[in-house]
Amino acid sequence: MDYAPHFGLFRQSAGADLVDQLRFMHDQGFRSLEDNGMRGRSVADQERIATEMARLGMRMGVFVLNPDTAWTTTFAEGKDDFRESFLADTRASIEVAKRVNATWMTVVLGTVAPRLEPEYQVANAVEILRAAAELLEPHGLVMVLEPLNRRDHPNLLLSRIPQAYQICRAVNSPACKILFDVYHQQITEGNLIPNFDAAWDEVAYVQVGDNPGRKEPGTGEIHYANVFRHLQAKGYTGIIGMEHGMAGKGVEGEQAVIAAYRGVDPAEK
Repeated sequence: MDYAPHFGLFRQSAGADLVDQLRFMHDQGFRSLEDNGMRGRSVADQERIATEMARLGMRMGVFVLNPDTAWTTTFAEGKDDFRESFLADTRASIEVAKRVNATWMTVVLGTVAPRLEPEYQVANAVEILRAAAELLEPHGLVMVLEPLNRRDHPNLLLSRIPQAYQICRAVNSPACKILFDVYHQQITEGNLIPNFDAAWDEVAYVQVGDNPGRKEPGTGEIHYANVFRHLQAKGYTGIIGMEHGMAGKGVEGEQAVIAAYRGVDPAEK
């Protein structure tokens, strides 16, 4: 499977330089990268990263489309000024995506607006997302909506896979799909494999982390070997983002992360 580490995960082994970290990832067998903070990096760093990834034959995973508005009530409220701000974010992210050869961008829909009925909040979000999808479609780019668990992130508008499925169906665009983060959904609703099946047509990206602890596979209760076998059997060829920390420390802890993925990968069985 195509697992994607993030910068910093192998810093002790590879050093602080981002390109050195990419080379280390590639040497260990990883063929993708995700970087939530890519939007905030300088153009020079974005170009440097993209050049090295192209040389290594690595794919770019997600970065966050709306880092400054992900934790506000603006999607739920649907105000015109936020709509224009989010569309400006979308246009800026299109340019970043072109620069770093990315396809997917994470969107977090912010918190609830407690004075509005839930149905109005969802409708407001759908209208804003439709407008953004119109900008993304001509470029073949995809915003992936991420439900986050309410234990770690209380009061969010989007927390469950069925909600994300409903919203993506309403937006009705190839540019608006689901980011299925297994860590969050194990906490929120469990039933992981049936939920993958039920939402499959709208799932475009997967992230992982074990629960409890949000560390590498094998440190919690999720049977990742079964989850990955199921994804492989369904024909999933997308990226699996390693959206988690590390249970150990130093170089030894980093090697344990690598070993954990080799241990649960279907190809190793």
